[in-house]
Amino acid sequence: MSLKQTIESEIKSAMIAKDKTRLTALRAVKSLILLEETKGGVKGEISADDEMKLLTKAAKQRKDSADIYEQQGRFDLHEVEMAELKVIQEFLPKALTEEELTEAVKEIIAKTGASGPKDMGKVMGVASKELAGKADGKAIADKVKSLLNN
Repeated sequence: MSLKQTIESEIKSAMIAKDKTRLTALRAVKSLILLEETKGGVKGEISADDEMKLLTKAAKQRKDSADIYEQQGRFDLHEVEMAELKVIQEFLPKALTEEELTEAVKEIIAKTGASGPKDMGKVMGVASKELAGKADGKAIADKVKSLLNN
């Protein structure tokens, strides 16, 4: 079952349960999927990679908004964003732990033959593709930088 079908099914369940927060988050994800499918005048299914990118983008937006609301003392809005983030994360693959991220980046460095900070771009290109949805881009970049500087 594609992500779009799963989301549509979950939307129906949320409507029946009258879960407004879940419904809002799911509708936002469905909207992103529909926009991506019709982008550039091309209609059709999007790939699993594109689905992961959309989910990651939606999760990052919620996290960033929640952080801003927290800094501004708007805890009511912070709670809403965090609740929506939790719903979106249900559809993302399990995030890598610090140790798993380190191991994955070490393998990518060995695979690409990178030897120092000058090779960061080469490693990041591969790491971003392989670890998409499993780790935050900033966390990947920080890990690559620290491992290449050693």
